[in-house]
Amino acid sequence: MVQRDFLVDVDAQRTLGVAQGNRAPADPVTPRLASTVMLLRDDEGPLEVFMLRRVAQMEFAASMHVFPGGGADQRDAEDELPWAGPAVEEWAELLGTDEASARMLVAAAVREVFEETGVLLASPVEAEDGPPQLDLDDARELRRALVAREVGFGQVLLERQLVLRSDLLRYRAHWITPVIESRRYDTRFFVAAVPAGQDPDGDTSEADQSGWTRPQALLDAFADGQVMLMPPTIVCLEQLAEVSTVRAGLEQDLAIAPVLPEFVISDAGPAVRASLP
Repeated sequence: MVQRDFLVDVDAQRTLGVAQGNRAPADPVTPRLASTVMLLRDDEGPLEVFMLRRVAQMEFAASMHVFPGGGADQRDAEDELPWAGPAVEEWAELLGTDEASARMLVAAAVREVFEETGVLLASPVEAEDGPPQLDLDDARELRRALVAREVGFGQVLLERQLVLRSDLLRYRAHWITPVIESRRYDTRFFVAAVPAGQDPDGDTSEADQSGWTRPQALLDAFADGQVMLMPPTIVCLEQLAEVSTVRAGLEQDLAIAPVLPEFVISDAGPAVRASLP
């Protein structure tokens, strides 16, 4: 494990919900399961990743540049969820959790990407390597209904004879929100190539900007104070910056262990301290 401090300025302290003098609560909030996905492409040159900037009104990570993702829904764990790729028990072993949670985390990753970008990591039941072929108006309405929790993701797939493609995801990291924060998430990070014929649009009420960027370019903008990034995003971008193709990004062999940062006052100032695998 390598200890690393991520300095936190006043604006970042405010948006992360921490401040100097805050102490860890005696009874911290139980973190909610969540998933986030790094969508990659390299068809227009070196590897790029799709990013969203969360709106300033968000209660968690406001104005931060993030990967698509969000909290899991209990309905994501439904047994009848159409599934292709590694079995749920394999994902449970890989993610270090029980099968219900593993199903929920993988399904949440696919659902959240669809809700926030329109990219659907699914295929027709009769052609598991084919595109989902959803009508644009239908896809837009499905995204709205999913966000409103009017339908479950399994229901969406079943009614349109689609199967979730868990084989399109690669597990990359596991971060848990510091105990000092009032909103906490137990988040698994995944990476996936954008399927041929699909293009993320970032059409979500939770973001005011979206688009493709080269990992190092965003890290440079962060270093110059032009954007705000959370520690997990920084580390994931640094890892992606080490490769130049989607294939290399999917095949990176990275150590994975739960990372639970803490807010500290370091010699350099307020910081989030994390022990990285």
